[in-house]
Amino acid sequence: MSAQPTKSVASPQSYKRIVAFEKAVESWKNAVMRCLWQETMTQRRNPYAILNMRNIMEQEMALANQQLLTVRQAALSQLFEKEHRQYQLELNQMGKSFYVERL
Repeated sequence: MSAQPTKSVASPQSYKRIVAFEKAVESWKNAVMRCLWQETMTQRRNPYAILNMRNIMEQEMALANQQLLTVRQAALSQLFEKEHRQYQLELNQMGKSFYVERL
């Protein structure tokens, strides 16, 4: 027996499947191109975003340092006042006092 080649006749359904497949491939190619475009745009924008974030961080650090300085000055002032009162009490117990000039 010899094998006879079968003639393939495209049915309307198989033609529709081929067209749908081609549309899907074209849609996938478009999606890939969009992703590549968005990636390049992100890479271009990234340095500006990094610079902007760096500037914001520097400003926040400057404000935080100012706040820290204010808090430390207040704590130091309270410590000095506490020590002054303590020395005053010790001097009073010995019958002595600080010299205060009155205007």
